[in-house]
Amino acid sequence: MKYPRHAPPSSIVPPQSIAGRALVLVVTIMTLLACLTYGAVTLVYDAARDWQSDIATEMTVQIRPAEGLDLPAEIEKVRKAVAAVPGIASVAAMDDRSTLSLLEPWLGGNIDINDLPVPRLLVLTVGERDKLDMNRLRNVLKETSSHAWLDDHSTWTARLRGMANTLIVAGILVLLLVLGAMVLAIVFATRAAMAGNREVVDVLHFIGAEDRFIAGEFQKHFLGMGLKGGFAGGVLAVVLFAALSLLAGSFGSSGDTLDLMFGGFSIGLGAYIGVAILVLVVAALTALTSRIAVQTYLE
Repeated sequence: MKYPRHAPPSSIVPPQSIAGRALVLVVTIMTLLACLTYGAVTLVYDAARDWQSDIATEMTVQIRPAEGLDLPAEIEKVRKAVAAVPGIASVAAMDDRSTLSLLEPWLGGNIDINDLPVPRLLVLTVGERDKLDMNRLRNVLKETSSHAWLDDHSTWTARLRGMANTLIVAGILVLLLVLGAMVLAIVFATRAAMAGNREVVDVLHFIGAEDRFIAGEFQKHFLGMGLKGGFAGGVLAVVLFAALSLLAGSFGSSGDTLDLMFGGFSIGLGAYIGVAILVLVVAALTALTSRIAVQTYLE
């Protein structure tokens, strides 16, 4: 007896059925959504980590102008006092042009900074964080100048950490919802396959086949579909990330803004490994779900 080429002798479920192709498409879409969600979470996490690292290594001192105050002399006095504090690697005074560039988006470029009570900034670079005593630094500023105020960016760091954690948790929840929707689709597809092959299952039972054997056949079948759909979704996700990276780089100033916020739409080796792991998880989840669904159906 000759078997058709598309159905090997050991196959119970027809591999080229319309329902099977539809399930592969569903798994592909779900894998793509899961990979995109993972990539977005990775993007936010890396950007927040870089932001916090940059903020942790820099602080600013604001020197407020006052009537009768020799501002350049006050700036130099504070700079020398702060530079002598252990743990401070360098202190740089921001010149008028740099200060004006910070105000230009709000006040325009045609202003005289000397006519406005604009605080001058000192940028402090932290060398060794363990050696820096914040209380000592504040006391030095207090003793040196009554017009100086330290901003250690702790408020911004806390807000940034909270925002990043919220986005990461939301991304994980979306990822779980996508995987959950895929599991439901696999359950329905498995039950439909069982109903469509009821006569075959009855014959197998009649000749003495155990439920474990039947469930294993369905598991192998759905594992193959999970691998096909998962691989296709993972490849599409990688291609989409590469396309977004190229697209962001072609936007000029908009691309520079995106690079400043997110470091560009590019994923590193860790993200590629994560996509590969997601593909394997989708395939394993497909096989395990189908086996459990078959065993439940047979019982």
